[in-house]
Amino acid sequence: MHDEEIQTLNRPALPGAAPGSATGTGTGSGAAAQPPAWLGPVLIVGIVLAALNLRPAITSLGALFEEARTGLHMSGTVAGLITSVPALCFAVFGITAPRLSRRFGPAAVVCAGMGMVATGLLIRPFMSNSAGFLAFSALTLAGIALTNVLLPVIVKRWFPDRVGTMTGLYSMALAAGTSLAAAATVPITGALGGNWRTGLLVWAGLAVAAVLPWLPIARAARRERAAAGPASPGRGDATGPRVVRSRTAWALACYFGLQATGAYITMGWLPQIFRDAGVSAGTAGVLLAVTMVMGVPLAFVIPGLAGRMRNQGPIAVTLGLFGLAGYLGLYLAPAAGAWAWALLLGISNCAFPLVITMIGLRAKSPAGVVRLSAFAQSTGYLISIPGPLLIGTLYQHSGGWDLPLALMAGLLMPQIALGVLAGRDRTIEDECRMGD
Repeated sequence: MHDEEIQTLNRPALPGAAPGSATGTGTGSGAAAQPPAWLGPVLIVGIVLAALNLRPAITSLGALFEEARTGLHMSGTVAGLITSVPALCFAVFGITAPRLSRRFGPAAVVCAGMGMVATGLLIRPFMSNSAGFLAFSALTLAGIALTNVLLPVIVKRWFPDRVGTMTGLYSMALAAGTSLAAAATVPITGALGGNWRTGLLVWAGLAVAAVLPWLPIARAARRERAAAGPASPGRGDATGPRVVRSRTAWALACYFGLQATGAYITMGWLPQIFRDAGVSAGTAGVLLAVTMVMGVPLAFVIPGLAGRMRNQGPIAVTLGLFGLAGYLGLYLAPAAGAWAWALLLGISNCAFPLVITMIGLRAKSPAGVVRLSAFAQSTGYLISIPGPLLIGTLYQHSGGWDLPLALMAGLLMPQIALGVLAGRDRTIEDECRMGD
């Protein structure tokens, strides 16, 4: 039986696999059932479509935020709240993913998450007041939060021998969705008549398309879970909360938080840095797009490389050094070397696909990955909330970018150190004595 289990690691595991098993039917019968022939290709399509939808709800609104504020008569307080809601929702709702995954299975929860994204994006453009708009934005973000946490689990469970490659694929799709929504929302809105509500509604179509492949995947998962019968609670489930005792888990959570802080600061403030240096508004927007687009190819390359390495610390160090060079350039010659600094910061921001890959590698089983993913992402997003606000405060009170840039560069130092700790070849199960 041991040899047979090892052989099954070369193909996607069953949708109903028990935690910690590549095939686990949960019946103890010793027969390794075959997954449906269509499951692998449909899963790949589903993962890519889900990843494409993890950021357009945010970046499309950012592109039309001024128009939305005016149309909904938002106060400054409500507008500030909306800009802080994504990270807060990712933290609050992401922590519920492990419990929902154990109860319904990860595929069913991702399917529901994509349904929440589609519903929120379909309804929020029709809201006539800020409260309704905020509520359906929160619904969308809750679905994104669940999917954020569970995509690494989906990869670990069904593609256990291709964690780096599959993580690269969906990280690349995530980066592409982010860049596409940021760059295309305004032109699409103009082409469709100039109404900001229509510009936001367009992205609901992509979300609806993402629900479709997850419906048969979730049905297949439910059938397999029913065939396996009720799973007896294992030692891993009982000790799940002990993930907080793992130094690696904390290193990943803090690394995730600091890289998210850097990404949000870049997305929110980089154009202003360039504009204050004399760069035109149009060029500043293009420079931000360059920074974001860098994530598309590198988001595929970095996870594949990380998956082949026993220790991912050197990648974390390299990305951090690119960021330090970019911030130094912004300090010394922001306008003269603008394109170079945008490229360097785009490379540095690829710490996101690296940390997602490390989450998949630092746990032995899908059950371990779901606990680690929820803990690292929820804690990390909480850590990231104050960063952009602090940068704005420093900019306002200092009247320039010297202090904010010093803080941005300073945050990269602990980020590099934490990346080295998180990249060590060890698992949370070994650290927490949770067992396999």
